Amino acid sequence: MRLEGFGIFVKDMGAMIRFYRDVLGFAIKEAEDTDNVYLEQDGTLFLLFRRSDFEVMANQKFGYAEGINGHYEIALCVENYEAVDRTYAEIVEKGAVSVMAPVTQPWGQRTCYVADPEGNLVEIGSFVK
Repeated sequence: MRLEGFGIFVKDMGAMIRFYRDVLGFAIKEAEDTDNVYLEQDGTLFLLFRRSDFEVMANQKFGYAEGINGHYEIALCVENYEAVDRTYAEIVEKGAVSVMAPVTQPWGQRTCYVADPEGNLVEIGSFVK
């Protein structure tokens, strides 16, 4: 097996599309009322799948975390430390919720965290000074 991609089961497709498209700059072309978004970014499949549609497909209900949650992160890489700081400032200005401002970790990565509209953590980092 090989990892092909990952998906997020979403409650509010429009809000999530606007965040990933308009705030983070993903090339999402689907309308905001779509059921699913399939996006390939740098060879990785990224899927937004409406929760209610998945529950119908699976014929069962699921529990979902509410608020900012730490169940997983989506890790995005930028070219260097300066880009971490710049990108963080830009996306917070566009409406991302700050979780952790940029900091250089002991292992040499400069990293920061924001939350998407449904509380999923998004990391932006770089190991290049």
